[in-house]
Amino acid sequence: MKPVPVVWTAVILACLWETGAAAGAGQAYAVAGRDRFSIGSGDIQSDISYSGTETLTVTKRGRLTRLNAHATYTRSDGEASTDAKGDFTADLLPTGETLDSADHDPDYLTVLNQPFAAQLDRQTLADLQHLHGAVPFDFPSPFTGSSLHGYLEHLGGGSIGTHRATGVKFEAVGPMRGELPDRPGLTLTGTIAMRGTAFYDVASALLLALDTTVTIRGNVSNRSGRDPVTITYARTIRAELPPGNQPAPAGPPPGL
Repeated sequence: MKPVPVVWTAVILACLWETGAAAGAGQAYAVAGRDRFSIGSGDIQSDISYSGTETLTVTKRGRLTRLNAHATYTRSDGEASTDAKGDFTADLLPTGETLDSADHDPDYLTVLNQPFAAQLDRQTLADLQHLHGAVPFDFPSPFTGSSLHGYLEHLGGGSIGTHRATGVKFEAVGPMRGELPDRPGLTLTGTIAMRGTAFYDVASALLLALDTTVTIRGNVSNRSGRDPVTITYARTIRAELPPGNQPAPAGPPPGL
């Protein structure tokens, strides 16, 4: 069974790029992910993993800034491994609004297709560093028009290699109901929970490390009955820095 798609572009933080970003500027990332799906007593299940690299580029087109992320990776489902690619393009308008102009990222692996911005504007970065306690927020569920309720929290300062970093954490949960796209007639009803952490370079406001997880639990119903289902999506993205300046492979940066 194909994994149920998740829209990772929920707005958690303002996705505003610095207007002074150099044309053609690029940042390389290592990316990994895992999708797990189980329904009933294990009669239907899948476990898919991803591993690869991607490059984020920024180009200026007059008053418009175009962001493009290109990923190349290996997709493994336990029986076979295949090479795959993903692309995501977004345009930053002079008003500060970001529009997704091309989404060819079916496995949700590009840095632009995540619930955290790839880079923050100066004001948002400053606001984040002065955030105290947990701040509540709501945003639309990736599956339905209902809202997920959760909070944002500053994780403090620390270092990733020689880079000073500051982090943010979020958790949110809400109801979900929808049909499985490749199984007409099957309706999943339950809860969806999202959680994650992101760490940004204090100097450039660029994303250095990201971990996000979406967990769905509920029941799939059809004419013959109801079966419990659990779906988990996990994504990890790490900036590729010069030798001796790499971020930790997992978990928060040292000192955080």
